[in-house]
Amino acid sequence: MIITKKAIPRRTILRGLGASLALPLLDGMVPAFAAVRNTAANPTRRLGIVYAPNGMMMDHWTPTTEGIGFDFPTILQPLQPYRDDIHVLSGMHGVESEGPHARASTRFLTGVPSKPDDGSDLLGGVSMDQIAGRVHGGETQLATLELALDGRDFAGSCDDGFSCAYTNTIAWANESTPLPMENNPRAVFELLFGDTGSTDPAIRQARLSKDASLLDSVTERAAELSRQLGGSDQAKLGQYLDAVRDIERRIQMAEAQSDRELPVVAQPAGIPGTMAEHARLMFDLMAVAYETDLTRVTTFMLGREITGRTYAEIGVPDAHHPISHHQKDPEKLAKLTKINQYHVQLFAEFIERLRTTPDGDGSLLDHSMIVYGAGMGDSNTHASQNLPILLAGGGAGTGGRHTRYPEDTPLANLHLSLLDKMGVPLDQLGHSTGRLPLDPLLNA
Repeated sequence: MIITKKAIPRRTILRGLGASLALPLLDGMVPAFAAVRNTAANPTRRLGIVYAPNGMMMDHWTPTTEGIGFDFPTILQPLQPYRDDIHVLSGMHGVESEGPHARASTRFLTGVPSKPDDGSDLLGGVSMDQIAGRVHGGETQLATLELALDGRDFAGSCDDGFSCAYTNTIAWANESTPLPMENNPRAVFELLFGDTGSTDPAIRQARLSKDASLLDSVTERAAELSRQLGGSDQAKLGQYLDAVRDIERRIQMAEAQSDRELPVVAQPAGIPGTMAEHARLMFDLMAVAYETDLTRVTTFMLGREITGRTYAEIGVPDAHHPISHHQKDPEKLAKLTKINQYHVQLFAEFIERLRTTPDGDGSLLDHSMIVYGAGMGDSNTHASQNLPILLAGGGAGTGGRHTRYPEDTPLANLHLSLLDKMGVPLDQLGHSTGRLPLDPLLNA
């Protein structure tokens, strides 16, 4: 770490034509930032929620052994290289109610079930990500970031008697306000890197008309900054700028392809043609948002409940929701397992991205708490018991184990414990009954 008398301000932002680019934490920023926090003793915590739809093939999710020597069943195998950073949590449940899919997504972060409604009188509960965002948002550009892969044009494909608002999101600002999840990478990119000092659309159009990238706009400022940095920081800055340029290039390519193609269903510009590339883009945007401290709290839905997405790219052309009701048909079971593992594979790539991104005295993964899971267990029965949940990252300090908690432990208990780790203590969340013990010594 380089210590200088004139440290670069932590909030240094590179600005160009219609663009602003936040920077990651550089060694040269540490002296100025040390007055705010000690990076070794009290690192910035990030909280992330990644939601998988339509339940899980639980026989191929749940490890058969407990403790530090747990096995990795088929669905979790992509995460085996990150054993020390993974904590599998079995035994938790969600509060019961009508509408199996609506309740699954609504209760996941609120501990409160959905209420039958046509959209005029929604009732849920504030979600734990929003509670964390209200505290940490005072130090970041965005209090929270809500992402998804599916759009919201699913009228008629929701639980009977329930508004689609319940299945379109897992984030709730309050008991009557579900938050929209953004699925367009371009919109997210511009939310993170657009010029927040102006609402004039002509500014953005001017940059686009020049066919200039965000990094082209700030190249001169980036070069000036680089000359002030040591060798380690120059390499870190170069790696970060390359990552941002790659994200922008992939979005531009997706937009160009959507302009050339004539899809049966029109898609918003900027959405890639495959689920994998779409997910990778969104995961990369999450990682960059963490890296630059634009936000510390994110939610990401890999699919909305009742999604009928097909997966021809992995040899499963069937719609997800129908085969999730497998009725123990061997062929459907095999296909559902492939879909579940595919989602985990994409999540594992995100974990690798966090693991290889420096952050203070460690990596982004060291300082993050990422929950991965679904709002129902066995998809065939819409089970509310034994939800598939795992915790990744060193932020909670509990990796490398599988813990089986007492049957019917409320999922909301986990959220209270994670909020404690985020420095946001809360007495009650939905149907919580207390904190979930995450300390390995308590679960040995």
